[in-house]
Parts: sequence; C-alpha cells; structure tokens
Amino acid sequence: LQLVESGGDLVQPGGSLRLSCKVSGFTWEYNTIAWFRQAPGKEREGVSGIRTFDEETIYAGSVEGRFTISRDAAKNMVFLQMNNLFPEDTAIYYCAAIGQSLIQTFMLQPSEYSYWGQGTQVTVSS
Repeated sequence: LQLVESGGDLVQPGGSLRLSCKVSGFTWEYNTIAWFRQAPGKEREGVSGIRTFDEETIYAGSVEGRFTISRDAAKNMVFLQMNNLFPEDTAIYYCAAIGQSLIQTFMLQPSEYSYWGQGTQVTVSS
C-alpha cells in the first residue's frame, strides 16, 4: 500500500487549500483513512478521518467547521479541503491508512495507523 500527498503550499491567513492523498495497493472496503499534521517541536496530531464502509467522518475540534474530508473511490483519492486557514494550521500534513474500520475513539490516534505518506508542507503566513 502506498500513499502520496500533494497540495501543500504557502497561503495567507483566511485562505484555502485542498490537500490530496493518492492511495494505491488498497481495497476501499472496511478501511480508515485520516489526515494528521505535525508542526515543528510538536507531536503529530489527528486532523480528520473517514471510515470507508459507512463514510463516517471525524474532525479535531481545532478544525471542525473549517476543514472537510472526502474521498473519490473511483480515483483512489482522499481529500482535505481546508478553509479559513490560521497561522497555527502551519504544519506538515500526512495521510495515513489502516485496513480496519476504526471506531471514532481511535480514528485520530496516530498509533492506530500502519501506512503513512511522506507528507506535504502547509504554511499559513502573511
């Protein structure tokens, strides 16, 4: 299984970005895919996750209402639409996957995921 992120960029506060995660070597049923981020000097934190069999989603409180996770099974892609970005959203964003349908309690726990992408840099600055 391979995950490749793209879409990171430098954006001004209040701006938007859409991150993409291309997933290969993977069947879409009964899996969980999530976005995590890690800022310099901070621990990796869960941002948003989606459970593929029922499309259940979850968001960290800091991004709820601003970020939206979605997937296109036909294109083997998962997206993270990020609106109204803040400077504190600056981080490397990672896509991760596990071949299980995680319950919500675990969907934003990095330790639950077996497969990770290389990350894409998001910088929010004026």
